[in-house]
Amino acid sequence: MLTATTADLLSTEDSRDAYRCWAAAYPLHQTSAILLGFHSAASPRLALRWLRERTSHVADQLDAAYAQPGHYWLTDEAEHERALTYLATGTAYQLTLYDETTRYVLIAYPPGGTT
Repeated sequence: MLTATTADLLSTEDSRDAYRCWAAAYPLHQTSAILLGFHSAASPRLALRWLRERTSHVADQLDAAYAQPGHYWLTDEAEHERALTYLATGTAYQLTLYDETTRYVLIAYPPGGTT
């Protein structure tokens, strides 16, 4: 069975003018990532909304000590404004969370950005 890579999913014709968002888990000692979700958003604000929703989902699955940075990020309005500025000016934004066995990466790319 063939599976699409993250780059394949994010580089479709329909998403050329959209903000592309994705979340993936990178378990230790594994060679490939596990795609946790992807989304095309029409604006930086909608891309940030998707990042917030996915961050909440990931943080809710982690033990309290590992979830704390994600929960803090969810309430950090200054950081959200910085993310919006990055996306609106053509720069990708990334958030990374960790636990003892896995790295969780959540990214939003502006239109024309590379994956």
